[in-house]
Amino acid sequence: MSDGSFGNPEIVEYKTDILIVGGGMAACGAAFEAKRWAGDDVKITLVDKAAMDRSGAVAQGLSAINTYLGENTTEDYVRMVSADLMGITRDDLVYDVGRHVDGTVHLFEEWGLPIWKTKETEGVPLKNGGKPVRSGRWQIMINGESYKPIVAEAAKKALGIDNIFERVFIVKLLLDAKEPNRVAGAVGFSVREDKIYVFRANAVIIAGGGAVNVFRPRSTGEGMGRTWYPVWNAGSTYAMAAEAGAELTMMENRFVPARFKDGYGPVGAWFLLFKSKATNGFGEDYVKKNAHMIAQFAPYDTAAVVPTCLRNHAMLHEMKEGRGPILMDTPTAMKALAANMTPKEAKHLEAEAWEDFLDMCIGQAGVWAGMNIRPEETASELMPTEPYLLGSHSGCCGIWVSGPEDLNSPAEWKWGYNRMTTVKGLFTAGDGVGASGHKFSSGSHTEGRIAGKMMVKFVRDHKGFEPTFKDDIKAISEEIYKPVRNYLEHKDKTTHEDINPHYIMPRMLQMRLQKLMDEYVAGTSTYYQTNSKLLQMGLNYMTMLKEDSGKMRAKDLHELLRAWENYHRIITAEAHLRHILFREETRYPGFFYRSDFPKLDDANWKCFVNSRLDPDTKEWTMMKKKHVDLVPKNYGAAKH
Repeated sequence: MSDGSFGNPEIVEYKTDILIVGGGMAACGAAFEAKRWAGDDVKITLVDKAAMDRSGAVAQGLSAINTYLGENTTEDYVRMVSADLMGITRDDLVYDVGRHVDGTVHLFEEWGLPIWKTKETEGVPLKNGGKPVRSGRWQIMINGESYKPIVAEAAKKALGIDNIFERVFIVKLLLDAKEPNRVAGAVGFSVREDKIYVFRANAVIIAGGGAVNVFRPRSTGEGMGRTWYPVWNAGSTYAMAAEAGAELTMMENRFVPARFKDGYGPVGAWFLLFKSKATNGFGEDYVKKNAHMIAQFAPYDTAAVVPTCLRNHAMLHEMKEGRGPILMDTPTAMKALAANMTPKEAKHLEAEAWEDFLDMCIGQAGVWAGMNIRPEETASELMPTEPYLLGSHSGCCGIWVSGPEDLNSPAEWKWGYNRMTTVKGLFTAGDGVGASGHKFSSGSHTEGRIAGKMMVKFVRDHKGFEPTFKDDIKAISEEIYKPVRNYLEHKDKTTHEDINPHYIMPRMLQMRLQKLMDEYVAGTSTYYQTNSKLLQMGLNYMTMLKEDSGKMRAKDLHELLRAWENYHRIITAEAHLRHILFREETRYPGFFYRSDFPKLDDANWKCFVNSRLDPDTKEWTMMKKKHVDLVPKNYGAAKH
């Protein structure tokens, strides 16, 4: 028990059947669906680092649901995802999301999410024939400032508030003592109280999002911390799974979104709904202009649009050639749309332009206001951001999981429980599932639902399992609180607690990691370029950084949170580095370039790259896994 002073945490133990780690869209999907199948004989517990109402990537809200098939076929969805990710995805996983995602969106509408409808079908629910207002082939418009609270409410209502722990940061998965390669629970700490929480569980799903702030962000000084993806995503999903021995896949992949400069505001609605065009500084459509350059990297589906990374490729070429800035031509788009409108309708259009940001990226509205930008009068700069690691957007890094049984997929793609990792009893969803992508919010929730249902089956199939921990809880508790011990032991050895030869602040260690990744692992300062020599140097510096990370301090629970986020970011960053070093080709130009292997190499690298960190030896093993198309693709020159 705690004696009341910081640094002597009370250790609290709980036992459950299913443990859900995370509070975002995937975790909410898992909670809702697991409870539907569980009845009263399966106990389900959810633990969120934040608070579910505003947790995860949808925290601020969204102005569109980016995955709704409607009149489109599941096969075409699979082709689109494969094409955008340069031909290497798990068709079984993508198909599985595609065939279920519309049902998830119908649930959102039932729960109260306002979805835009065409004038002819206003007021008619989607499932009863309502036609959504589409901003693109796969996207539908919503009033989404309260999107996350609506979805969270359904999950909370399903589980019951007594089964939800908020403000508790899970930092380690716990393996079983009796059964090798078997998850037995997880451990973390409160970010509000001096407490360590230990959970024993039959099955665990880790759904803590992707990784942000692994690379040095473009925003510095006053803008430090402004990123596109949520800053609280620290790679915990990948790091904890890796430490438990789960195979990772496609960790070389990253997403570099082109966004409105400085505010990181979304561009999708501007391209798709407002029909705006992006140009170089001289008014030229750089994608059309550089079609010949894009064609060099075009073994993708002819039915698809130009892959996201190749649009970046064209943009970066213009920037390097000195034809910047890259501009979103909002005035021309607004003028064209308003040409056949009444003054009242034009005013409404202008309000929609602002609401696109107010729904989901308030900071961008602040940037526009602060810089006297009116979208109907002034073009706005675009800029490719720093890289992000994720598996639910236009990225496909993550954990290697078992797929559905019924899709005639290779035997090595399925081992009995859909969305279970290579560690028995450990599941994942959303950003956690690798080798797929373009799930977005609705697909992540759908994938959580798929995993939730299968976890109930797993628990019932293994009803007699009694979790026993391989590692000593007291030793783990000491490891968790090591940054606190560092601070308490050494804080009085200097006249200023922030300057001390015995420890390093989490903020400073994070800056070191970001600088390392930026300069050696293809960040913004190198125009996303790297090579084997830079990567080997980066790996050497990473080894030293890992040693120094043991010297992090935590003067309070907030710094302890930041310290453990750094531990997770470092493991995630190392996996990313090792995968890029292993894949000797440039598969994703515009996201990163191997300058020593500047071309696609389908003969040798049209495959999945997987890795495993041994939980005992801490050694990494890199491997190739065969790629197979389950849905036929029409590879060739793309439509530009």
